[in-house]
Amino acid sequence: MSEPLPRITVLGGGTSPEREVSLGSGRACAIALARSFPTRLVDVTREELPAGLDPDRDVVFSTLHGTFGEDGAMQRLLDLAGVIYAGCDAASSELTFDKERTKQVVRAAGGEVARGWMFAGADKPTVKRVLAELGPQVVIKPNRSGSSVNLHVCDGPSSIEAALAAITDGEWVVEQRIVGRELTVGLIRGRAMGVVEIAPKSGVFDYSSKYTKGLTEYLAPAPLAPEIEQALQRDAETAFAACGCRDYARIDYIMTPENRCFLLEINTLPGMKETSLLPMSAQCAGMDFTALVRELVAGACERFAGRKRIPIVR
Repeated sequence: MSEPLPRITVLGGGTSPEREVSLGSGRACAIALARSFPTRLVDVTREELPAGLDPDRDVVFSTLHGTFGEDGAMQRLLDLAGVIYAGCDAASSELTFDKERTKQVVRAAGGEVARGWMFAGADKPTVKRVLAELGPQVVIKPNRSGSSVNLHVCDGPSSIEAALAAITDGEWVVEQRIVGRELTVGLIRGRAMGVVEIAPKSGVFDYSSKYTKGLTEYLAPAPLAPEIEQALQRDAETAFAACGCRDYARIDYIMTPENRCFLLEINTLPGMKETSLLPMSAQCAGMDFTALVRELVAGACERFAGRKRIPIVR
């Protein structure tokens, strides 16, 4: 007689500014996973492992966004506890949460990234230096954050000065603004799915555009020539592999009018409501939301089965 399926423990909430977004992702995924697995949803409210995790029973599917979610901290605790989990491991999560380190790795692998540098809030660059090295159109953002929290899109000396004046601490990135079409592609097990175009009405895909209904149009699939789509998918697969990603991720790009694609960031735990970007990418490949979340936990279930030596029923 075969052993029962692992219980999928979905983690949502967390302690970062992206808590409410994460709770929405967690609820949607728990409902979908419950169609295939015994499933429970846990609201994470402290930076510690939730009680009741059993390494011999549970496979964790995290929808935690931001710090203590995507930065490798939760993943390290799960590793120490011997709990199998879906998604990128601690090392690749920590790497990809750091925008500057990610750019360095992707650049070394042949990908295009925007010019810029990281700075400490206590040691900010001068407006004069920013203008001289990057020009008047720049983006200033936290080096380790998500959901476009505290994103500053600047055009000219006064807006650069205002953005820098608001910064007091932490690590930040300033980079040349690449103007073009915003594109994103989901990957499962290193293979790219459909490309989605993001068209915010304001021209900037900031926090408000992401989470306010009606402020952004999404084109799935993106209207691209086949050779451009395929080139972008290859770039995404290369970046996924170079950063040591596992199971799944979503990678965001800006494409210039000359069809040059610049990597923006790698999202190892992207938003996961049915209308989120990773599900849109999967829909382009003919995969509905229930099938998608089942596939997202498949690698972890296989690792669990390998350790337990039990068959996985799919």
